[in-house]
Amino acid sequence: MKDFTKYHFKGQEDREKVLLVLHRHWFDILSQFLVMIGMLFLLFGSFIILPIVFPAISEGANHNLFLFLENLFFMLTWIMLFLIWVDYYFDVWIVTDNRIVNIDQKGLFSREVSELELDKIQDITTDVKGVIPTFLNFGDLQVQTAAEEERFLFHNIPDPYDVKNIIMNLHKNSEKKIENEFGNMLKEKVLHEDSV
Repeated sequence: MKDFTKYHFKGQEDREKVLLVLHRHWFDILSQFLVMIGMLFLLFGSFIILPIVFPAISEGANHNLFLFLENLFFMLTWIMLFLIWVDYYFDVWIVTDNRIVNIDQKGLFSREVSELELDKIQDITTDVKGVIPTFLNFGDLQVQTAAEEERFLFHNIPDPYDVKNIIMNLHKNSEKKIENEFGNMLKEKVLHEDSV
């Protein structure tokens, strides 16, 4: 298991240890980049082929309009590539010994942070669909709480089965810790009542 002690996040408690830091699987961003790279090839192909097929594009005002539209398409493609990278890089799931923190980047200027304490977990489901996710071992992990709509979705994470096992073990440990604390409180209460 990788050492995550160097990782810290805003709102981390003093004795809280980071156990996992998860991003989406590399294939997720690669598949999005391949679409954008296909658009760039389309752009460069149109730059070469369209003037041959339509010679009027190479003359005067038509040529300036054609170059403007090509440059506009090129800039929009680069902006989309940048937004895909930002979304991939800043979407993070952090698993600590106390809770799960979900940081969801939405565009450039919006970020949603939510957290779930381990003892509130009701159910964990993994979902690996398709040939490529099965071979590359990535998929979705859904953590359900007691609330009706409260759920955490880890989207396209690597090793979802291992992550599920880690979270389930942490959940069991947190339940045992709560039971021990409750048992100790009951013992203290009984001892206090006996001494009175």
